[in-house]
Amino acid sequence: MTSITKPPVRHPSLPKNALGLTKREYEGAMSTLCAGCGHDSVTAALVQALWELDLPPHRAAKMSGIGCSSKTTAYFLRQSHGFNGVHGRMPSLATGANAANKDLAYIGISGDGDSLSIGLGQLCHAIRRNVNMLYVLENNGVYGLTKGQFSASADVGSKSKRGEANVQPPIDPVLLALSLGATFVARSFSGDKAQLVPILKAAMRHNGFALIDVISPCVSFNDHETSTKSYRYTRNHYHDIAPVDFVPLRREISAEIPDTSLVAVTMHDGSIVRFRKVDSEYDPRDRDAAYAYVRARQAKGEVVTGLLHIDENAADMHGVSGTVDTPLVELPYEELCPGSGALAELMEEYR
Repeated sequence: MTSITKPPVRHPSLPKNALGLTKREYEGAMSTLCAGCGHDSVTAALVQALWELDLPPHRAAKMSGIGCSSKTTAYFLRQSHGFNGVHGRMPSLATGANAANKDLAYIGISGDGDSLSIGLGQLCHAIRRNVNMLYVLENNGVYGLTKGQFSASADVGSKSKRGEANVQPPIDPVLLALSLGATFVARSFSGDKAQLVPILKAAMRHNGFALIDVISPCVSFNDHETSTKSYRYTRNHYHDIAPVDFVPLRREISAEIPDTSLVAVTMHDGSIVRFRKVDSEYDPRDRDAAYAYVRARQAKGEVVTGLLHIDENAADMHGVSGTVDTPLVELPYEELCPGSGALAELMEEYR
């Protein structure tokens, strides 16, 4: 589906950031996602965060793969660089682009299908290399573009469209990132803009791979029992998945979660998801404690949000590889390709 261009109307009294830009300069095309989709709330948070950071739009590069989530890149920063790759391959595209030009701000948008199924290996190596980028994983537990098959983040007991129950345990991107050594790990809820915007800003400033798992409700296809990403989390009886040919007009769900409080957020169909922010004494620099905390809250049926782990001293991909200070894209041809003599001299070192 083609995105719709927004009208170029600007109100003269719109506030401007340090670059003299309004938030309209950080927007993109009109969204074609279902009305009420949590992904649009993520877009709004991204626009707010990047505007507050005074990021020059032309100094950003947006990367995405395939899925509802990967359409998000069309809806913000219309003046930035961008590349929409094939399913699951966004991390390697971002790695290659970052290797060539480390001076750009890299923003990767993906989903639970794009990242945890076909793209799982790609995600793991981007974490391992500590690519300097923001990686937003919009997590709704389903493949929305192909009408509701459950993804690798679907919970045990979830039922498919045909009625089969999922018996495989889900992949939790937060626990995965912690175990792989990610240097910035966070989780948030698409409807809690007050929490999500500061997390996005912190992730953009982080030197290394910053993963944010955003629980983003699907209004059309995630209507099964026992999924922490669904609209029927606490229901005691089964309801059919929403018909494919009907997308109800819904409002985006929003909720501000107070510090250290457990908040029950009512979804469109009346079901409830329970969110909890990390405790005030929580130490995000302790990786093992972070892993144990998330697991303990999961056992109580809670979704922990906030900054879960950060390592401020780890070197990013360029620091580990020892690349030159000048971005490779700016080096002259003679330095990038010094000729056969230099190659022969290098090969002598291996004889």
